[in-house]
Amino acid sequence: MKSWVIVILLLTLVGMPLFAVMGGISVLSWLGSDLPDQRFVRFIAANVLEDKFSSSPILVTIPLFTFVGYLMAESKTPDRIVRAASAVLGWMPGGLAIVCIVASAFFTTLTGGSGVTIVAIGGLLYPALRRQGYSEKFTLGLVTTAGAMGLLFFPSPLVMVYAFIAGVDVTRAYKATFPPGLLLMVLLCGYAFWEGLRSGIPRARFDLDEVGKSIWHVKWELATPLLVALGLVTGLMELDESAAAAAVYTLLVEVFVYKDLTWRKVVKVARDAMTLSGAIILILAMATAMTNYIIQERIPQAILEWFTARGMNAAWQFILVLNVFLFILGMLMDAFSALLVALPLLIPLAATFQVNPFHLAVMFLLNLEIAYVTPPVGLNLFISSFRFSRPIVDVYRVVLPFVALLALGLGLVIVVPSLSSFTIAGDIAEARAQAAQDGVAPREAWLLECVQEDTNNLKPCSKEDISKWGADGLGIAAKEAKKPKPTGDVVPAMDSGPDAGADAGKDEMDDLLKQMLGSGDADAGAPDAEAPKAADPMDDLLKEMLEAGKDGG
Repeated sequence: MKSWVIVILLLTLVGMPLFAVMGGISVLSWLGSDLPDQRFVRFIAANVLEDKFSSSPILVTIPLFTFVGYLMAESKTPDRIVRAASAVLGWMPGGLAIVCIVASAFFTTLTGGSGVTIVAIGGLLYPALRRQGYSEKFTLGLVTTAGAMGLLFFPSPLVMVYAFIAGVDVTRAYKATFPPGLLLMVLLCGYAFWEGLRSGIPRARFDLDEVGKSIWHVKWELATPLLVALGLVTGLMELDESAAAAAVYTLLVEVFVYKDLTWRKVVKVARDAMTLSGAIILILAMATAMTNYIIQERIPQAILEWFTARGMNAAWQFILVLNVFLFILGMLMDAFSALLVALPLLIPLAATFQVNPFHLAVMFLLNLEIAYVTPPVGLNLFISSFRFSRPIVDVYRVVLPFVALLALGLGLVIVVPSLSSFTIAGDIAEARAQAAQDGVAPREAWLLECVQEDTNNLKPCSKEDISKWGADGLGIAAKEAKKPKPTGDVVPAMDSGPDAGADAGKDEMDDLLKQMLGSGDADAGAPDAEAPKAADPMDDLLKEMLEAGKDGG
């Protein structure tokens, strides 16, 4: 590693802004390129100015959701949410912390970006959690980590991107990724439950009357996520449009319904929100610029090739190396870039080792979730440090227990692959039954059972299918070739081999020309079959062609 990279990483540990870290790496990487024609700073703008980044709805969504979070945080919304959460879950240890996890997963699912969730949901619930008695260490770690939840749930755009590249049905992909995502949420909720017990957070007696009153009191805030969800589910609004609707709605509610904020306060909130969102967008821009260099230098490919060159020849070895590779990749790139850059590279290898496509999807996205919150360069750590004005080293320490829980969940998924595929078992059985009924190869089942390098040329996965259909899945074609051709076929079967094919092709041409000549004779025949026929110039020409073809053979 170059010395300047080490210097920048050391500056990161002492508080150097993340955008400066990524921008500095990008600039110095291009200026230090081995190729003279690439030693220009302009190369860091290549990806930033492309439509994938500059036209992304996330650039509009981030400021809008940041504004919503700041409006709610500066109003009495946290108090109303605490009251409602205490009424509904207050009898449980860790009730409000569990609410934070569920709400964060919901928002991350909608936006596809956990940084937005830290700002919008974490900024909203952080003061509420502290007022209820949770420690600074637990609260900061919770709001930082919970933002990474939700990448596996519908309608996460990351699952859509994976399904498109891997060639699998997106609905089945969501069915497969839901249980592992739920597993991670259960692990975090269990930790919140234990923390509530350990810290002695006050617990209230369940009161149905208080539940009704508190929910009614917070009804306007509860409608905000519902507005976003309905806009997306019905297709009436895109993500950025739903965020804009939520921002306008929240502004009207806080100013005119609850009257918690004055217009002077709103101006201050908007200024603070735009300052934060501008910093986040700058971080994303510099991360995208750094991605441009990583792609140019083929760094992900080099990492993976290094492992394969050292004897990786078994499925378990590939899965182990794959997870290490994805974890490193998740700390270097944003989720969308990691999918678009690494997945096309991994598909052929995963197909070679016959990895289940949904198992690959879950491992891919879980590694991204964990990488987001893992020191030293997890993106969410820096966003949380900036949002809550805490030194980055402090954030490193508080997230470690949460990272351990996420790693435990990933380990369970790796060891028990069926966690990622048991919801698809019915679809596979149905595909096989339909194929058996039609008397064809179960190609649809193969697509669901193992990663396919070429979705236009599906291959079997199990030993039974390979022995029956062949390793290339073309056994059925060989069987059909042995069947007698139905009468009436014009073109006879051709023998194998180049000479036989040439002879057969010449014979077929001769027969065709003879048929044409014969047809001409029959059509031109006189009433008296014995009568001589006038010479036809076309017949003479065809005969000459036929004789020339025989002589050339």
